[in-house]
Amino acid sequence: MEERKIKVGITHGDINGIGYEVILKAFSDPVMLELCTPVIYGSPKVAAYHRKAMDLSTNFSIVVSAANAQDGKVNIVNCIEEELKVELTKPTAEGGKAALMALEKALAEYQEGLFDILVTAPINKQTIQSDSFHFPGHTEYIQERVGNGKEALMILLKGDFRVALVTGHIPVSEIASHITKELVQRKLQIFHRSLKQDFGIDNPRIAVFSLNPHAGDNGLLGSEEQDIIIPAMKEMIAQGIQCFGPYPADGFMGSGNYTHFDGILAMYHDQGLAPFKALAMDEGVNFTAGLPIVRTSPAHGTAYDIAGKGVASEDSFRQAVYVALDIFRNRCIEKEISARPLRKQYYEKRDDSDKLKLDNVEEE
Repeated sequence: MEERKIKVGITHGDINGIGYEVILKAFSDPVMLELCTPVIYGSPKVAAYHRKAMDLSTNFSIVVSAANAQDGKVNIVNCIEEELKVELTKPTAEGGKAALMALEKALAEYQEGLFDILVTAPINKQTIQSDSFHFPGHTEYIQERVGNGKEALMILLKGDFRVALVTGHIPVSEIASHITKELVQRKLQIFHRSLKQDFGIDNPRIAVFSLNPHAGDNGLLGSEEQDIIIPAMKEMIAQGIQCFGPYPADGFMGSGNYTHFDGILAMYHDQGLAPFKALAMDEGVNFTAGLPIVRTSPAHGTAYDIAGKGVASEDSFRQAVYVALDIFRNRCIEKEISARPLRKQYYEKRDDSDKLKLDNVEEE
């Protein structure tokens, strides 16, 4: 029997940026439609506007919901009834409202089980703010809406290069006060679990960054390493999590040591994302780990400066789809393994020798 195609929910993001351009470019390749069934949450009229403005040839079908999505086609669910004014290159309140309406509709249909994974196009974090959206970004909003009480972890990745963050979208002046032993431990646990479950790494090695320059220089440049980070790591090591450091970020990245680890845990946003985007911007992917939903997005933003010019690269968006598909499959495999564990083995002493026996008791 033919395997069901994975259904990918896609939110259109900011209508004045490059969201529709990278989405339509990515799915102009017929191979993408063989891998999955895309369902775009947005506006067919806005999609048609972008398609015409950039002379793209991607066709799409309008559907009422993801439940009606057709395999082999690009499907669009209309989330906005009123007319929308597209102002390419400009952040507008209307663009922010349209982005939020698409995201809300997508998450509502995800909760109904109408699609499998979510890929989000970039939003403008200022224009999307409203009475129902008062979050610094996608990650925090999705955690509250569909996290089922789980804690999210932001991971930026390209291939085997993965960078996770202890703190995310918070002001630099507040970073040190947010770094606690408990928070570092929770993020290490989520990262470790994700590397095993989502990426299939049996015994992942995690490098941990210091907070202060030169890892605090034995307290000369700060005490967070000695008081918080190292004690947190020691307890995690005792629980079987392989974590190393804390390493000063500059020397660690400059020497290429990141290639020897399965993941890097940075203390704050720019500490991790600045080197990551310098090395992997074009094909980088943002993955929200730790939640029941599999959600990815391209590593870039709205890119207003090139919106409407037809020059945006769809590589990062395409990789976001690939990563989400791989993670979804890995989770399905783990679920299958967990549902059918190996039979218990034990030794039964009989005569003068121990013989390996298998427990053949049928599961009820």
